Order: sequence, then structure tokens, then C-alpha cells
Amino acid sequence: MEQLQRLPGVGPKSAQRLALHILKRPESEVEALAQALIEAKKQIGLCSVCFHLSAEAVCEICRNPNRENQTICVVVDSRDVIALEKTREFKGKYHVLGGVISPMDGIGPEQLNIQALVRRVSQQQPQEVILAISPSVEGETTTLYVGQLLKPFTKVTRIAFGLPVGGDLEYADEVTLARALEGRRELD
Repeated sequence: MEQLQRLPGVGPKSAQRLALHILKRPESEVEALAQALIEAKKQIGLCSVCFHLSAEAVCEICRNPNRENQTICVVVDSRDVIALEKTREFKGKYHVLGGVISPMDGIGPEQLNIQALVRRVSQQQPQEVILAISPSVEGETTTLYVGQLLKPFTKVTRIAFGLPVGGDLEYADEVTLARALEGRRELD
């Protein structure tokens, strides 16, 4: 249970439930799970181009000739790539920073994949770089920092933030409402 609790989003009750479930499963299933975890840890690394998780030196997205090379979407981690890919809206390439600038946690720009992004953009000269970084204090700092570095090379945009579908105005905080107003666009 202690080991399971180390996983993100797994509290004491969930860890207990998972542990008891695993103990009830046949030994062959438990061994298969353990082996799958070990193999994944050994085989999965980071793409040498975009730093997304990959079992190959260059990930499937970067190798895909049908993806647009003129747009790069900058995200914090691979979970963001997966979330954006689920929308099936973005047809360009990605760049995973590997975190956000957070001086309180001892994370500066040099700990992230920012210099690799600047090199990539300066060499490839894409038409647009989209910054898709959550609007936390650290996310805003990272967005501003990366944006300033990239502006000499290309158009830099950021994703819009605002109200979720089905959300009520009265329950939204001031920052979310302000972003919703800023990100407004003309009706088609």
C-alpha cells in the first residue's frame, strides 16, 4: 500500500483498494502487471526532437509525414500532448518543456527543455508557436519567458482560457472570467 500511495492521485483508501485487488488476482496476472511496468520503464524514453514519451528515438508524432511542420505547440508534459491529441484538432508538432519555471521548487529555465525549443524554432522557422501552458503563477512565468525568447523567430500565440462548457458565470473566479473576456472571438 505504501508503494501504491506514491503514485499521483492515489490516496490511502485507493492504495488499499488496489493492493487488495492485486492480492486477489491470480499470480500470473500480478506477474504480468509487474513485468509490464518493468518493460515500460526500460523501453520508454523521451523523443530526441520534442521530448514526448516514446519507445523510439523519435516519437510517432514527429515521424508522421502528415503532421504540419509549420506549427509547434509547446506544453508542460506528455499528459498535455495526450489531452490535446484526444481533441483531434491540432495537426502540428509538439514540444514538451518537462515542467514549468518554479524558483520556489528550485526549477529554473536551465532545468527545462527551453533551449532545445529555441534552437528548434530558430532552425526550423515555423510559422507559429502555440504556448499551451496552464495559467498558474508558474505557468504564466514560463509562458512569458518562453514567449520573449521565441518572438524574434516566429509568431507566438497562446491558447485561450475561459469557462468550461456547462459552467455557470456565477461560480467562475475573476481570473477565469477575465480570461474568457480576453479570449473572445467573433461569431462565425
